[in-house]
Amino acid sequence: MTELPPLASAPDATDPLSAIRIVLVSTSHPGNIGSTARAMLNMGLTDLVLVRPDKYPHSQATAMASGAVSVLERARVVETLEEAVSDCGWVVGTSARPRHLGDEPLRPWDAAAQLAARARYAPVALVFGCERTGLTNDELQRCNAVTMIPANPGYSSLNLSQAVQVMTYELRKAALPEVPPVSSKHEHPWYAPPSAEEMERFYAHLEQALRGTGFLDPANPRVLMRRLRTLFNRAQPDRNELNILRGILTSIETPKIRRPYRPESATRSDGQEDV
Repeated sequence: MTELPPLASAPDATDPLSAIRIVLVSTSHPGNIGSTARAMLNMGLTDLVLVRPDKYPHSQATAMASGAVSVLERARVVETLEEAVSDCGWVVGTSARPRHLGDEPLRPWDAAAQLAARARYAPVALVFGCERTGLTNDELQRCNAVTMIPANPGYSSLNLSQAVQVMTYELRKAALPEVPPVSSKHEHPWYAPPSAEEMERFYAHLEQALRGTGFLDPANPRVLMRRLRTLFNRAQPDRNELNILRGILTSIETPKIRRPYRPESATRSDGQEDV
């Protein structure tokens, strides 16, 4: 048995995933341990603790870990759940069915949000039971909360590593900072959002052009213009796109005379165009 070392330092608040521990209790199939390591590393978690595994270390665990052997190499084996979570500030147990013990199970995304938030200040743990029976009632009572994956009630049986993958995905979503997507194209000023003044000039130009074509009723322009403002607010054109729209409006107001388009079918067999 490997004893858990004391907490050396406070968790990294910028990387709460580093303070989230996955605990497997009484795992019977070593392949599930390897698959769990792979699921963890996929989502950026590396702290794995095994409580009384039936067979570990094992070649099957190593094989199923694939490129996540590093998680297995640092995994710790302990005898009790108490040892596995002794330094944790919050512990969530998983259950495949309602137990009618304590509060209603948290939804996975809610459990993940709380784990990620608390992991900024202290280690936390997410605990999974053995494949056949899950966590015992006594083990669940050692947890601060319980979560349950809302699988198809007609077939709710999840492989252990599949359950770990679902939960670690939710943990990663909860832990990653919210960063609004910004395209590199916005580095050029033409692709920046237009100012309110530029939009107002566009709306004035649009109304003028629609009046000229007769599409806009000059006696009641506000209803249509209000709808068009809503449309363009939803579209959020950048400055370059707004310039294109202004160019289209100008071409409507002062159309250029161009030779009409003739489809290929208008070309005679002798290579001369019909006139």
